[in-house]
Amino acid sequence: MKIVLAYSGGLDTSVLLLWIKQRYNATMIAFCADIGQEEELKGLEKKAARTGASKTYIDDLTEEFARDFIFPMMQAGAIYENQYFLGTSIARPLIAKRMVEIALKEKADAVAHGATGKGNDQVRFELTAAALAPELKVIAPWRDEQFRNQFPGRAEMIRYCADHKIPVEASAKKPYSMDRNLLHISYEAGILEDPWLDASAPEHKGMYKLSVSPEDAPDKHEYVTLDFVKGNCVAVNGKKLSPANVMRALNRLGGKHGIGRVDLVENRFVGMKSRGVYETPGGTILHFAHRQIESITMDREVMHLRDSLIPKYGELVYYGFWFSPERLALQALVTESQKDVTGTIRLKLYKGNIITAGRKSPVSLYNPHIATMEADPTKAYNQSDATGFIRLNALRLKVAAQVHRR
Repeated sequence: MKIVLAYSGGLDTSVLLLWIKQRYNATMIAFCADIGQEEELKGLEKKAARTGASKTYIDDLTEEFARDFIFPMMQAGAIYENQYFLGTSIARPLIAKRMVEIALKEKADAVAHGATGKGNDQVRFELTAAALAPELKVIAPWRDEQFRNQFPGRAEMIRYCADHKIPVEASAKKPYSMDRNLLHISYEAGILEDPWLDASAPEHKGMYKLSVSPEDAPDKHEYVTLDFVKGNCVAVNGKKLSPANVMRALNRLGGKHGIGRVDLVENRFVGMKSRGVYETPGGTILHFAHRQIESITMDREVMHLRDSLIPKYGELVYYGFWFSPERLALQALVTESQKDVTGTIRLKLYKGNIITAGRKSPVSLYNPHIATMEADPTKAYNQSDATGFIRLNALRLKVAAQVHRR
């Protein structure tokens, strides 16, 4: 067999590379996606070769990630369970997509991943593979009882690497696991499995990588402007930037001011609840700013229709249905809804808070002459018309009141 493995060079995937190679007597191709995790990727190809890979792909996907995954999701206003900005969820279909492309190019028989059998990522990887290349077999060692019996814990994995001279930097006990990309960092497991633990306490200060705590943020606020064209941010503080660089700029600003930390217990697709702590500084600012520019450029009924679909869109991303026909259909509606979402938002960042400090657009639907409490010079709205409007909307309420009172 020829198998393409999603590979990071860490303990788990180092073990998986050699274990799969031996178990299936396979030719192994390692694939590492650079999606803004800012890890040192130098030497990874050499390490994969020493571990048993015949070839290694290391692909920079950061621009594609921002342009084709983060930005369309932000246009949809997507958020899962009203708190989670879907940072891990949205990265998986891109990684799986590229892995499938490599497998087809290399004429591989299967793709493999190191996602646990308890989590969401296994679903996201495999639904993407099913949608893009259903003929490929998927190998998931954590769902293989033989693998779990051989590696009940990290100590056994570390010993396996030592026995096979696989270079890894790992300790037998980790206080938590971490996953990073351009949009966010997630922390879970270990000490975080106790939902009563205060992850914002000073003793856990060293856990966070992208942001300072709001208490440690500057005592002076900072203004930032974001320019949008058709629902996408194209400039920060007047400087035109690519989608990936928009995210980098906003991450720096948000992190500096303690923005974007979330601690939640969420509902996994597989049925259990899990506790996660997230840092999404740039994504939090972008989501907030996008909503503000929509407020003056988007038709009310279009906005309410799109908003009614946010929970569904968020679920589709979280559950791994990025390449499903229903997500693509929703995206078409979202794209149509964004055609006039153009303008500039000014925000004030201060100690974990994002405060709207101004909004303007060449296609603004806000008309101060109509909205004014003073006399309307346009005469577009006659206050007397409200009498009939209210009377008609009150009719069913009056009828019901009379019936139930009787």
